[in-house]
Amino acid sequence: MSQDVEDIKPSYPLFREQEYRDTLANKRDNFEEKHPQEKIDEVFQWTTTEEYKELNFQREALTVNPAKACQPLGSVLCSLGFENTMPYVHGSQGCVAYFRTYFNRHFKEPISCVSDSMTEDAAVFGGQQNMKDGLENCMKVYKPDMIAVSTTCMAEVIGDDLNAFINNSKNEGHVPQDYPVPFAHTPSFVGSHTTGWDNMFEGIIRYFTLNYMEDKEVGSNGQINIVPGFETYLGNYRVIKRMLNEMDVPFKLLSDPEEVLDTPADGQFRMYSGGTTQDEVRDAPNAKDTLLLQAWQLVKTEKFVRNTWKHEAPRINIPMGLEWTDEFLMKVSEISGQPIPDSLAKERGRLVDMMTDSHAWMHGKKFALWGDPDFVMGMSKFLMELGAEPTHILCHNANKRWKKAMEAILATSPYGSNSEVHLGKDLWHMRSLVFTNKPDFMIGNSYGKFIQRDTLYKGEEHEVPLIRIGFPIFDRHHLHRQTTMGYEGAMQMLTTLVNAVLERLDDETRGMQTTDYNYDLVR
Repeated sequence: MSQDVEDIKPSYPLFREQEYRDTLANKRDNFEEKHPQEKIDEVFQWTTTEEYKELNFQREALTVNPAKACQPLGSVLCSLGFENTMPYVHGSQGCVAYFRTYFNRHFKEPISCVSDSMTEDAAVFGGQQNMKDGLENCMKVYKPDMIAVSTTCMAEVIGDDLNAFINNSKNEGHVPQDYPVPFAHTPSFVGSHTTGWDNMFEGIIRYFTLNYMEDKEVGSNGQINIVPGFETYLGNYRVIKRMLNEMDVPFKLLSDPEEVLDTPADGQFRMYSGGTTQDEVRDAPNAKDTLLLQAWQLVKTEKFVRNTWKHEAPRINIPMGLEWTDEFLMKVSEISGQPIPDSLAKERGRLVDMMTDSHAWMHGKKFALWGDPDFVMGMSKFLMELGAEPTHILCHNANKRWKKAMEAILATSPYGSNSEVHLGKDLWHMRSLVFTNKPDFMIGNSYGKFIQRDTLYKGEEHEVPLIRIGFPIFDRHHLHRQTTMGYEGAMQMLTTLVNAVLERLDDETRGMQTTDYNYDLVR
């Protein structure tokens, strides 16, 4: 089809032109094993039934649309949080291309990451030579101050020894002996992206502190360490810094990718920007204590901080919503000795005012949600604070202890009495849940849009709208700059949630002379 240069059409209207419709129909009729539409609709309707749900939940050896990603993705994000550090993945180019494009599409930013391009020969004979050449090339071409190494499935299946490979690379002069090359084994076939973040972070702090603890003294630098975990809302890094600065608390954010994932368009390319320095990592054991913002995903980090740094690392909940932000600030105040300032008290009061204003619209609304363990727990807690009901809670990458803790939190509120917690399930399970026990809304990442589309296909009365809070968000712009933590994050989430409720109400009441008796100007 020829196009007019003065009226270039984007793909959406272009593919609705009759010529494209005819082409696609011809493809279906002549080149696809086409089933009758009646059969397709019959099977579709069956997949929305209770019978199918029971069969679906018996599924064991197949994952359909996972609600998690693989370990190296998390290790790359963790590495990006350190100053002048290049994430290096020991594996194939395809894996690294996936990690980079995954973050590209979410952050709308260039993502620096390299691999040592393992291929068939390395899969048979091992990837040591790839490691030697790769480290040398990375150091010379990209000039990082540190290379943080993780692995893919191929390297883990054949048993490549990162410690030996890196030491041999140094002994043979490919990189200097004193050049920092921390590493972590991150097999994709176990755990998830949060496990990879935890493994990489523990590998980095182990590299810089494990054998250098003789002159360390807990509390000697007067600071608090903050460990964010796998966190993709850049506003959360900023809000934590702002709150602690307002409290006048000395702190260090360990792994801070805020700047490198949000560089300005000012004509200067920044391969590296901001991040935690090596000296700050070396000094971290001298802090008063370490707070893990997402403790459910930081298992190895917690163990290392307690056993090696001798920090208490008190267990805290993710600072989302009203009560858990209160607890976070009170814990910071307790450790630092600094009072909570009036500015944060006023901010809290504004959140309470917003919750009161919106309570009538949020009360009793039912939500299905999925995501990482700490996020799902914090979001469920906040929904109950708003008077909403988290009816379907799904976490693909949590453990049984998390499920028990989640159920205990739900038991503290009447709004959690009808909730179900689903562990190790995927988004095809979530699809069955929203068809057989319809919530009002879903909260999750962009992949939920396909569930919304399916519910609408069954009929408008079955549609479950998606509210995009989580990771990844590919099909909307700039949401990664928002905030979910602190009072500020609670305000932003409440604004998103209540306006989604009101937008849905408008959709349902705009029928001219049929439903518009409730199409009100003031809500």
